[in-house]
Parts: sequence; structure tokens; C-alpha cells
Amino acid sequence: MIGTPEIIMIVIVVILLFGASKIPELAKSLGKATGEFKKAKNDIDAEIRDIGKPIKEGKPAENTSSSKIRKMAQDLGIVTEGKSDEQLLDEIQNKTKK
Repeated sequence: MIGTPEIIMIVIVVILLFGASKIPELAKSLGKATGEFKKAKNDIDAEIRDIGKPIKEGKPAENTSSSKIRKMAQDLGIVTEGKSDEQLLDEIQNKTKK
């Protein structure tokens, strides 16, 4: 865990590297990036819930076909060959939780 002396040293280095006038600008950019990341993660989680819901209920998935699940898995870098939709959904959920 980072202690108080380490945090103080990091702040001093940041001030020396970027100057005091750039720090608010950097903080604003970091905040925007964090917000965009959280929004994208929430969108993926919502899509996973929408896709997984009919499968878990045992209903046929009209709009949420197997190809949609496989495409999402491939976009996340998951190997899809020989895996069921449920296995892929589990792997997608695990990958997005990291």
C-alpha cells in the first residue's frame, strides 16, 4: 500500500514534470477518461444482461442470437470455438469484471 511519504513524493514529481498550472488540466482529463471507461463498462454489462436473460430463462433468443454473443466474445479476445453460449457469457462477465 502506498503511504503518505510516497504520495508526497509523487505529487512533487508531478509538479516538477508538468508545472503547477497543468495539474488541474491533467486532473480534468483523468476524470473524463475515468467517466468514459465507467460508461463503457456499464454499457457492456447491460448488453450482457440483455443477451443472457433469454438464455437463462430457457427462452429462444430471437433478437439476441448466438452470433451476437460470439461476436462480443471475439471483440473481447475470447476464443469461441467449441464453447456454448452460457460458457461464453460467463467468460465475458469474468473478463469485464477485471
